Amino acid sequence: MARRDLPTLATGSMADIAFLLLVFWLMTTTLDPDIGIIRILPSKEKSPPKTVDPINVLEVYTNMNNEILVENELVEINQLRSIARNFLSNSGVLNEEKGDISYTQRRPVNTEYVLGKIQQIESRYSRTGFENAQISNDTLNAWRAKLQAIEYFGEYRELKPSAVISIQNDKATSYDLYIQVQNELTAALNELRNELSLHFFNVPYDKLDDKTDKEKILAIQQVFPQRISEAELVDKR
Repeated sequence: MARRDLPTLATGSMADIAFLLLVFWLMTTTLDPDIGIIRILPSKEKSPPKTVDPINVLEVYTNMNNEILVENELVEINQLRSIARNFLSNSGVLNEEKGDISYTQRRPVNTEYVLGKIQQIESRYSRTGFENAQISNDTLNAWRAKLQAIEYFGEYRELKPSAVISIQNDKATSYDLYIQVQNELTAALNELRNELSLHFFNVPYDKLDDKTDKEKILAIQQVFPQRISEAELVDKR
């Protein structure tokens, strides 16, 4: 039986295709080395963003001279952790305390009010069925998380939803300072979480087990949520 020759592909055409694919890949995946690491990228807004009360935002800025400014005042790196702790716990966490009036004020989480909101959402959810089910469920879980925190710690005082530590870096800021600032702010949050966990559970937050201690972890995060956001880089050279 005669052998039938199999069709072959032109190597020249294959090379052309490979080259075009390489060019396309380079054009679509080129990264700007000056962008750096962004902690939180803002979502695309369909409507103008809500105005945030400046008192609820702690502004941290690193400039081209590798200086740190908090609320437009120069500070040293070894001051940053304490400043962040004070902002996140201002006016008291478990009990009301006299705080810094220039910082956001925590507000009380009342058991009766939380239970009322849960019942209200559950009632509305049962009437509307699966209409906007995901939104209703997310809202319900948020209020249940508050109730869980109350069960562990008693009635506490929460950060306002708009309260945040906002970091902005100049493009000329050194990477070393960038990392130091990130570390100090993260350490401030972790210290507060560890102290709360030690007080109630006799174990640091960072030693809790992700599986067996999940409810405790979520309760601590409810009291001390991650509120560190990073804005886009600026270039003031």
